[in-house]
Amino acid sequence: MTVKALIFDFDGTLCDTGEGIKKSAQYALESFGIQSPPLEELDYFIGPPLLVTFQERFGKTPQEADELIKKFRERYSTTGVFESRLYDGVKELLASLKNDGFKVGIASSKPQKFIEMLLGHFEIIEYFDAVCGVSFKADCESKESIISRCVDALGVEREGVLVVGDTRFDIDGAKKNSLRAVGVSWGYGNKFEFFESGADFVVDKPQDVEAVALGLYEQTDKVTGIFSGKVLVMHHDDVTLCNGAAAKRECVDHPGGVAVIGLTDDNCVPLVRQFRYPYKEVIFEIPAGKLEKGEDPFEAGKREFKEEVGAVAENYFSLGELYPTPGYTNEIIRLYGATGLRFEEQNLDDDEFLQIVKMPLDELVERVMSGEIKDAKTVAAALKLKYKMNENK
Repeated sequence: MTVKALIFDFDGTLCDTGEGIKKSAQYALESFGIQSPPLEELDYFIGPPLLVTFQERFGKTPQEADELIKKFRERYSTTGVFESRLYDGVKELLASLKNDGFKVGIASSKPQKFIEMLLGHFEIIEYFDAVCGVSFKADCESKESIISRCVDALGVEREGVLVVGDTRFDIDGAKKNSLRAVGVSWGYGNKFEFFESGADFVVDKPQDVEAVALGLYEQTDKVTGIFSGKVLVMHHDDVTLCNGAAAKRECVDHPGGVAVIGLTDDNCVPLVRQFRYPYKEVIFEIPAGKLEKGEDPFEAGKREFKEEVGAVAENYFSLGELYPTPGYTNEIIRLYGATGLRFEEQNLDDDEFLQIVKMPLDELVERVMSGEIKDAKTVAAALKLKYKMNENK
């Protein structure tokens, strides 16, 4: 059935609250003379009710666990709650889901007060139609029950609800409510426990959640290597589509690239002309290059700009990212603009033969629009730079 609503876990799914939770747990344990494990070993505090964790992990009675919780909140309510951050891409995901027309809720074992504090702190409360946490007096409610309350609060049929979480507790809670579930790999769970609990999908980045909700996601089941070269890695993947059907995909992995479009004081753009072997043509391009493993894109852009046209800029600014050929490769090109240019010596590779051409920006845009200049990164960067200049007039 078509997805109508999504219910998210909070800790570890939307927000990385780990630092504050673990430090507050350590504070509570040490306040009662209990030796705490190192912070990196306290991930089990994130997700389940604290009452359960203190009893199961430290052998405490319900009464002793309750005292530990009071001490935990002594620190967490003033300091720990703000030792957190939204995961990259979460805010954009929520905005997209609302724009797509989905209802969105939260079902969390975290006290309602703390959830609402953080939703306000991160300015995302507007994206939620229902927020279901627990109270301080009843903080051991099962995830199954919290999810059920959230479904009712959203007012949608259960067949149209998708639960999204980072641990088996979220997947188990969804399945006990006969709901489909998505496990996210960026939180505190792992893919093994997701599959063991019966997750319908396992995703690696926030944008994937929207793809699942829209019925467009393709889940990788098996990867078979074909070729590994100096730059490219090719593989043949078996995937499962959202409707359960099997399919095959041939993919090329690419480390990504950077490109810089500079603008001189007299509004000219430094370009390079070079022979591109796959097309057997000489083409115009802005300076560009591939990323080395682990390299910062901005630093790589400055390097390529200097090496190919000998340019150094006083000012650099982002022009976004470009997916040049999404049909078969995961390459991403990061685009930058540059002004305040001065020119020094080129520093080309031994197998690199380029000619530098300084072309007025208006002429560059005209050649782009006429179809004479076809290089994707150059087309995108020229139009983006022209648009940005018009905006600043």
